[in-house]
Amino acid sequence: MVVPVAFFALFFAWPVLSIVERGLRVEGAWRFGRFGETLSRPEILDVLWFTLWQALASTGLTLLIVLPGAYVFARFDFPGKGLLRAVVTVPFVMPTVMVGTAFLALVGRGGLLDELWGVRLDTTIWAILIAHVFFNYAVVVRTVGGLWAQLDPRQEEAARVLGASRWTAWRTVTLPALAPSVAAAALMVFLFTASSFAVVQILGGSTYSTLETEIYRQTVIRFDLTTAAVLTTVQFVAVGVVLAVHARTVRRRETALKLVAPEQNARRPRGAGQWALFAAVLLSVALLIVLPLGVLVERSFATSGGYGLDYYRALRTPDPSGTFLVPLLDTIGNSLRYAVVATLIALVIGGLAAAALTRRAGRLVRGFDALLMLPLGVSAVTVGFGFLITLDEPPFDLRASWILVPLAQALVGVPFVVRTMLPVLRAVDERLREAAAVLGASPWRAWREVDLPLVRRALLIAAGFAFAVSLGEFGATVFIARPDSPTLPVAVARLLGRPGELNYGQAMALSTILMVVCAVSLLLLERLRTERTSGEF
Repeated sequence: MVVPVAFFALFFAWPVLSIVERGLRVEGAWRFGRFGETLSRPEILDVLWFTLWQALASTGLTLLIVLPGAYVFARFDFPGKGLLRAVVTVPFVMPTVMVGTAFLALVGRGGLLDELWGVRLDTTIWAILIAHVFFNYAVVVRTVGGLWAQLDPRQEEAARVLGASRWTAWRTVTLPALAPSVAAAALMVFLFTASSFAVVQILGGSTYSTLETEIYRQTVIRFDLTTAAVLTTVQFVAVGVVLAVHARTVRRRETALKLVAPEQNARRPRGAGQWALFAAVLLSVALLIVLPLGVLVERSFATSGGYGLDYYRALRTPDPSGTFLVPLLDTIGNSLRYAVVATLIALVIGGLAAAALTRRAGRLVRGFDALLMLPLGVSAVTVGFGFLITLDEPPFDLRASWILVPLAQALVGVPFVVRTMLPVLRAVDERLREAAAVLGASPWRAWREVDLPLVRRALLIAAGFAFAVSLGEFGATVFIARPDSPTLPVAVARLLGRPGELNYGQAMALSTILMVVCAVSLLLLERLRTERTSGEF
């Protein structure tokens, strides 16, 4: 636990607490009375209430729509499965500002629905909820589907032989085994939607505001660090309470699972019911994911003179305004380099943390399980500003160093590594480790021979998630990325903030490139995962 604790203390707790201190400590004295003053304001109470209920609604709607998709990916075998898995993951790595823009082009004024049927959903809660499902589809598919694909179906079949109906067998055998991964997926979706920023800002307009958008407004626009510090503290405490309750609930329901190779479970759909479910999942993917992505691609080619590659060619030329010190095409290489380094950091920190949590060594470790998830629910604006004001003096003067960006991105990647690996690690029967020890294996060899073969697939999935979220991280990166090495999401956001058809077209072109890079990376990961897991069990 030493390395993960030190990492989070230095690069998360210290920056966040420094921001809170600057907002609540005036002339050497703490002003805790500001909590009552701020939280009693009606507009702040409205923000808190909307943040809570829209996050609950988004989480419930996402689970309702996506769990059938997780089953299809886990238990069905069909042509193009790897490609489709990559497609549903692409939205998750898109900058959230592009998610909002894609749905604005789809459901807003002059969007596709407005042009075809005169229907507009922008500035409504439905646009926000649907965009959140779009963004979090991959979270449920990969977190729940990854474990579902490895559950031995013979346990459920045994219940059917003993007289249980299909529903009873699934409810009493499969659902309890899936409960930890479903709870983990629901937790991640809730945290992402509760801290939603660009989606709410673009689709909700001035009608809706979450804690994240309010913290940004108070910090950047009003320069009111006191209100921002109060809201950050409230967010921090609320997320900590949710995580503590979640950890306690999941710990009580975890049991050793019998895992098999995913290939043993996957088969072609059988019967009218399974084919209908398969068709419904494909339709939901087409409407919720492919259609918004298609709108982005179409906009990247639609110039004033017709369809062409003008916006893509413009990416190779220097920016005449001087906002970008390098051609926009260079942001692709920057993003890939940062993402690779961030993934390696996240795998080391997350892997060590997951291994420590597997041992169940007392309340300290269990509390650390919840703390690992805090970066997903705490404002990225706070973290980004915190980096600037804390990591500016020796021995941690990193403001001019390129490593600052991967460190910030790894903070978001670590929770995905832990949550992906932990259910599988905890599902390994402890008797297997004890048998290896009795036969003379050292703890390291026992882990390598027993745990690693079972966790290798989860490790590859965790690497894919960490790489994906690093590519699309925007909230903290926008404050710390150097002008001579911006990332793709930062470049897209700055282009969208500038008027003009060329800037909008270049933003669409960069977003399309980001989608392609992500899809190719995920396809390579799928191929590697399949090759390395075949014949392991």
